[in-house]
Amino acid sequence: MKTIVKVKKLNDHAVVPQRATEGSAGADLYACIDSPVTLEPGKLVKIPTGIAIELSDSGMAAFLFARSGLGVKHGITLANSVGVVDSDYRGEVCVGLCNVSDTPYTIQPGERVAQMVIMPVAAAEFVEAAALSSTERGEGGFGSSGKL
Repeated sequence: MKTIVKVKKLNDHAVVPQRATEGSAGADLYACIDSPVTLEPGKLVKIPTGIAIELSDSGMAAFLFARSGLGVKHGITLANSVGVVDSDYRGEVCVGLCNVSDTPYTIQPGERVAQMVIMPVAAAEFVEAAALSSTERGEGGFGSSGKL
């Protein structure tokens, strides 16, 4: 299943997202910055990508995920865990990064900072209800189903 994503460069130095291999689920997003940005431990930064996107289907959304190498090797992950780019958003795609390590990390211009995965979303209708059906689990949460 192929989905067309239109990409508008908002900056001459922007890089169009691309998948590293045919089997890659995500397309790399690149830092569109003029000079290096140092991300101190425990701090957050918003990195522009220099692009805006248009999804061809309102039943799709773009989800931004951390790059595993940055997360595992350097403790650089997304500030909001997963970024969501709605199908009707036309502004610049930016990546909120945080440094959960104890070492500063410097983001270089053109560095791959996140990956974008295009996925379908269910357009749910939310209906207020006076009661919900009962289940075996009930209200148990946060580990209530066991350790393993």
